[in-house]
Amino acid sequence: MASVELTKEAPDFEIEDYNGNLFKLSDLKGNSNVLIVLNRGFV
Repeated sequence: MASVELTKEAPDFEIEDYNGNLFKLSDLKGNSNVLIVLNRGFV
């Protein structure tokens, strides 16, 4: 697993949310804090 650097900018990505809407990380650029939780679900 890659280590996290606090001062390094996160790479941009696109993913669908649970409603099927496209989420793009770069749409939040300029916000002071962003928390993204990727739930793998229950099997």
